[in-house]
Amino acid sequence: MATHTKEATAVTETGSGAATIAAGTLCWRVEKGLLEVLIIHRPRYEDWSWPKGKLDPGETTPECAVRETFEEVGLSVTLGIPLASITYPVSSGEKLVHYWAARTERLSPEPDGKEVDRVEWVTPERARELLSNPSDVEPLDALVEAHLAHDLQTWPLIVVRHAKAKPRSSWSRAEGDRPLAATGRRQATAVSRLLQAWNPERVVSSPWVRCVQTVSPYVHQRSAKLKLVDALTEHDAARRPGRARTAVERVIDKRRPAAICTHRPVLPLVFSVISNYMTGPLRALLPVDDPYLAPGEAVICQVSSTNPGRIVSVEQFRAYDD
Repeated sequence: MATHTKEATAVTETGSGAATIAAGTLCWRVEKGLLEVLIIHRPRYEDWSWPKGKLDPGETTPECAVRETFEEVGLSVTLGIPLASITYPVSSGEKLVHYWAARTERLSPEPDGKEVDRVEWVTPERARELLSNPSDVEPLDALVEAHLAHDLQTWPLIVVRHAKAKPRSSWSRAEGDRPLAATGRRQATAVSRLLQAWNPERVVSSPWVRCVQTVSPYVHQRSAKLKLVDALTEHDAARRPGRARTAVERVIDKRRPAAICTHRPVLPLVFSVISNYMTGPLRALLPVDDPYLAPGEAVICQVSSTNPGRIVSVEQFRAYDD
């Protein structure tokens, strides 16, 4: 389901009822002060479109968008703001395609020679002339609107609830040492795959074992910087909520791609801080009911780089459902 307002976009990973679900990107760059987008030509259909493809089993739409872009045009992208999703009829019924913006300056696309035989950087006006599917203009319009509002260049701020831990009732040792359950360890691997769609360079986590175990696969895979912050534990956040708020504020103030991993009871505090950087329509889309997020679930905010402190999109994805 996608929710759109004039100033904001939010996407939640839910069942759509569509026969086919796909995902892709609108790769963009600025050349000599002008916005350009990457369009592809598919010889099988003799059409011009965006890099996209169907989900693999067990894959989320953000993961699919990144993978398909790499497979079709050889670009390793990280996702920016979500754009308009489109639906159109295909032979099997309906196809729903989710799109994201992906900045690709200093990268050179190469068509795979099978699905794609030509790629071109063009202006949005030229793209509208070339695109074969009229509905493909919808994500382009969203991208241009964000560019004009100076909200297209962004960095991701991700909030993750730790994966499923062993039950409190079966744990007799220190609460901070309670580890992930077997399901949680599988979720942690899935969290790593999901986070790679945005590739945060820093991970700020509660030092309690279950949080550290949740983010460790990603940290090791991407060699990300891990910072453990006592203020994000259940115990400290309950006793000194001001310190937890300050920890979140510091992450935002650094203006660099980052993920925060914490506990269910701390999530409303984290969301209350980041809500201060949002307009009303986006603020209303943050989770407000306990448990806020499922184990291993994440909220992804895109923060404007050119309008510092302005969150321009919110998405919510569950990395793994056992």
